Amino acid sequence: MNDSTNKPTAKRSRGRAPAAAVSVLAHGEPALWLTGGALMSALVMIVGLLAFVVLQGFSTFWPTELVEIERVDGGVLLGEVTRDDDYRPEPTALERLPESLRDAAADEIEQRGGRAHRRLLRTGNFELTSEHFNWVSDYEIAPGGESLPEWALVIERQVWGRFYGHPTAFLVGEDVAATEPQSIWDAFRRYHPEVRGRWHQRRELEKHEVGAINYELERERLKLREIEMKHGESSDEYRQAEARFAETEDVLRQQFALIRARIDEINEENSRYRLRMTVSDGREVDLQLADIVRAYPANRLNVGGKLSLYLSRWWEFLSEEPREANSEGGVWPAIFGTAMMTLIMALVVAPFGVLAALYLREYAKSGPLVSGVRIAINNLAGVPSIVFGVFGLGFFSYIVGGSIDAIFYAEKLPSPTYGTGGILWASLTLALLTLPVVIVATEEALAAVPNSMREGSYACGASKWQTIRRIVLPRAMPGVMTGMILAMARGAGEVAPLMLVGAVKLAPELPLDGYFPYIHLERSFMHLGFHIYDLGFQSQNSEAAKPMVFTTTLLLIALILALNAVGILARTRLRKKFAGSAV
Repeated sequence: MNDSTNKPTAKRSRGRAPAAAVSVLAHGEPALWLTGGALMSALVMIVGLLAFVVLQGFSTFWPTELVEIERVDGGVLLGEVTRDDDYRPEPTALERLPESLRDAAADEIEQRGGRAHRRLLRTGNFELTSEHFNWVSDYEIAPGGESLPEWALVIERQVWGRFYGHPTAFLVGEDVAATEPQSIWDAFRRYHPEVRGRWHQRRELEKHEVGAINYELERERLKLREIEMKHGESSDEYRQAEARFAETEDVLRQQFALIRARIDEINEENSRYRLRMTVSDGREVDLQLADIVRAYPANRLNVGGKLSLYLSRWWEFLSEEPREANSEGGVWPAIFGTAMMTLIMALVVAPFGVLAALYLREYAKSGPLVSGVRIAINNLAGVPSIVFGVFGLGFFSYIVGGSIDAIFYAEKLPSPTYGTGGILWASLTLALLTLPVVIVATEEALAAVPNSMREGSYACGASKWQTIRRIVLPRAMPGVMTGMILAMARGAGEVAPLMLVGAVKLAPELPLDGYFPYIHLERSFMHLGFHIYDLGFQSQNSEAAKPMVFTTTLLLIALILALNAVGILARTRLRKKFAGSAV
């Protein structure tokens, strides 16, 4: 009986266990929640960072109101409120207040938990006050001492940063053309475009006409130097060349004198137009209209006026050169330098990376040597970028560039031509930096092509190279394009190597002009990433530069996305073409 009763029990024990007894880990729910949570956290951080940059970047150029504040000590400040915060004032801060206001200020601070509210005003007028910004606490403001003056002007200048004040008069020569705010503003709007047009004309004369004369003079000087190096100063050839140089120099100096006279004429005409302003401390200052980039009555702008000003600032930012230590103006040279460097880098790294991957995957036999090469490539991807910058400076700039100078530009020495940082050496350095990314991505794409396609090609009589060129490479191209997209994204955002091999704080002249060879790869250049570093850490006016940091960051992200979009579009078309073997 006992045996018969035990048998069914044994059978049930070998059957399926009750659902409540099965471990939760067996179903994988913890792993699902863990991986999903990690993905969501990463997405939240990325989207949050991008949203913060977009919000800060797009709000940089929106005009704000001008606030005039009279403090209890009698001082007056006029400026734009840039930010505010709460802080804990010093115990002796209220002692400087009049007794009639001290108790009220103490009660307000006590109600706020011992903290006071303050605002940061961009007051400008640096040449007068040696300050760009001033903090103003609420308890420092005199009763009824805050207002929005209707005709207070914001003036953006070529130098010295922004200027804030009240218009007093408009002068043409020694005559006062207007004294009322409305008539002053009408006169400014009438004459300012003409004056700035002449200013741009003068700039073109200095940049192109004078530049052409200096270029021609330098070329003749180098020819004379070359003859001196070949034949010596005592040779007949040198004396003849020296005489030709003197004649050419006289002609060029005469041309320069004519251009200089034209420039002086423009300067004299522009100096007649001045805007007289009264600043917050009562002083009167005359501003040359030629030095004013734009001006506007901030408190009289409607929504349409603010939008027009906002778009004007964006256009200036995208198309003009920087000014005021890069904290104002545009970043067009940096945009051009970043795009040009990234494209040159891509043109260099693509063939080398693809050829190296082809050899490793299609030709090289497995062995210790090939394994060692693959390990070295993977390790190379982890080398700090600054190491590549040091290598680029030493090898490309000093060794390769120095050799080029010694062979082809000996007459320019000791001034280097290629023997220093330039956009070419920066591109080659970043090509080395991103080479492992392209090699690894290309190898994986080649490995994903089915061997049956190779065997079918061989069976039809094709050679190995014909098979690679017509069968393997076309079907691996989407994967190769993925590697190129990753390489461009990394290369365009690198900064540390560029600081050593060509990127500079200010290079308003683009590395191309109308002189042979037209594209000058030996020149230094501006880069958006280095521009962000310079604004954030090396600007003497950090508060004014802070908004530009976010705007330039937004622009760099947009430029990288635009460059990557081209690669993604090409990859998508290739995938559609070879849908059956897409990577």
